[in-house]
Amino acid sequence: MTRKLSSVVAIAALAAVLILAVAAFSIMWNPAIAPVSEPQPSSFDTPLRREGARIVALGDCVVCHTAKDGKPFAGGLPLATPFGTIYATNITPDPETGIGAWTLDAFKRALRHGISRDGHVLYPAFPYIHFTRMSDHDIGAAYAYLMTRDPVRATTPDNKLIFPLDFRPLVAFWNVMFLRPGERTADTSQDEQWNRGRMLIDGLGHCASCHTPLNFIGGEKHNRAFDGGVVDGWDAPPLNQLANAVKPWTKEQLVTYLRTGRASEHGAAAGPMLPVTRDLGTVPLADVEAIATYILSIQQPPQTYPAKSATMSASAERGAVIFNGSCASCHGTGSPMQTVGGRPTLAFSTAVNADSPRNAIQMLMVGIAWHGEETINYMPAFGPVFNDSQLADLATYLRDNYSQRPAWSDVGETAKKIRKENDAR
Repeated sequence: MTRKLSSVVAIAALAAVLILAVAAFSIMWNPAIAPVSEPQPSSFDTPLRREGARIVALGDCVVCHTAKDGKPFAGGLPLATPFGTIYATNITPDPETGIGAWTLDAFKRALRHGISRDGHVLYPAFPYIHFTRMSDHDIGAAYAYLMTRDPVRATTPDNKLIFPLDFRPLVAFWNVMFLRPGERTADTSQDEQWNRGRMLIDGLGHCASCHTPLNFIGGEKHNRAFDGGVVDGWDAPPLNQLANAVKPWTKEQLVTYLRTGRASEHGAAAGPMLPVTRDLGTVPLADVEAIATYILSIQQPPQTYPAKSATMSASAERGAVIFNGSCASCHGTGSPMQTVGGRPTLAFSTAVNADSPRNAIQMLMVGIAWHGEETINYMPAFGPVFNDSQLADLATYLRDNYSQRPAWSDVGETAKKIRKENDAR
């Protein structure tokens, strides 16, 4: 009886593998969609192009498809992944190196199914598993906007992925497991603003791509949605713990943060999130309010932490000296930044209160670059000034002095790792 049961289980397992293989191979090879002549900008309706600007901003397209010091949408930006480096493609209407020869159907297929015009599969660093939920109208508007940008001739560098992941057809197997094409239906138990927010978060805005941990093959862990992730060396904090911050986020604060990159009682955006807030600052207020409404509806019970030590470590004591010499003029009690500038105390900082020291170290190491008149979000980089041990001491002091949560572990090793990661970019 046991042998018979084992045989049945083995047959069922084999059948499942064969079904998976057939499904993957059925989408592994895709026909090319014939190229067309580059469409004239005048062929697109002006209101549709304007709406497309909003769609593209909500999708953060320029953030990912613009290299440092490069032309907008011309690609070339490197994205570091656990599997190697992927370079964003050129999505200007250049017919040879961009998408100028793409039809709307080809563009739609890329967003819905992750298939390029010539038939090759796209790597899921391009978040088509979320873009697939976009409506036909929104896709058409985005297409109209992109096709009326200035064409830029710019060839995308070759990706640098480990074997065998550099063999694109293997992505077809990944798609079988993680791609669920099609729009999501509205939840009739919720109001229009909540449903709009969910569509923007789960679809066009693809927030889970950064704010959800990934499994060993790069798929989102759906049972841990919005628990936080790692992007370009920064922690993308959990979106489902905002109500459990030292000062719980309010809707007004979250809307302000998303549109300006700064929120009272929480701090400023940095790293990959900073350019996202610049894009969101260009879209209608109603869109950002919908995003905030949905985010605040997915909050989870607070985490519990062990008691904090009452004594200051030697590392924190060394960090206090560095803080008083280099940081107190802006962040110390009674500093102009606090008394006149209205900046929040570091006790409320998301980075200082995070489970990991990564963002605090990144902020100290690379700062926030100067952006002309946008000085409200400026912070100098201390990476060239202090070594890894000093930065670790400073981060340890910030955690010990400003947070009620227990001390971080392995701060020194984290600083060394981050320095190495940043130097490699």
